[in-house]
Amino acid sequence: MKIRLLLIILALSLATLACSFALGDTQQPADNNILFQDDFSDPNSGWDRVNEQQGITDYADGAYRILVNVTDTDVWANPGLSFDDVSISVEATKVGGVDDNDFGVVCRYQDNQNFYFFLISSDGYYGTGKMINGEQSWIGVDAMPPSDVIKTGNTTNSIRADCVGSKLTLYVNDQLVDEQEDSTLTSGDVGLMAGTFSTPGTEILFDNFVVRQP
Repeated sequence: MKIRLLLIILALSLATLACSFALGDTQQPADNNILFQDDFSDPNSGWDRVNEQQGITDYADGAYRILVNVTDTDVWANPGLSFDDVSISVEATKVGGVDDNDFGVVCRYQDNQNFYFFLISSDGYYGTGKMINGEQSWIGVDAMPPSDVIKTGNTTNSIRADCVGSKLTLYVNDQLVDEQEDSTLTSGDVGLMAGTFSTPGTEILFDNFVVRQP
């Protein structure tokens, strides 16, 4: 098990900015089950655009890039929306840093002190957690357990997180890896997240972000 719990540090504005979103013609859902989608081809689609020494959350070459240049830090980005029950999917590719990292998606984001997160790492670990009143914890476990479903190293993983009622479910590469229960939060924004442990330099590219009605 990955025995270190990640200490979430608010890295200046990286973890606090959330932009309002206006749905444009290129973002119209393809079917009635899709509530929101973004392939990040339009840099004005509403996500945070921050470039600082500590890290970056911004569009890059048709994807969305999160770079974390400090240790023991998570940063996240949101499109500025609000949902109740959702199924979130994204393709996440590690392009820099060590494998001892974390990255994934966020649901029911109310502010930078309250949200759920679903994370995997490039060395094959996963976890479902929550930030409540600024206190971070895993749900159901004390540390991230391993899974051979996760592709390790500099590669792409498909991540899906379902937030339905009190049930929080994580799928990786179309395989169920975690299912937890928590009723603290019931609605909020969605988002992307990436972070470091003891080594800085985590760099993740996200693409094909889709929010569906469960």
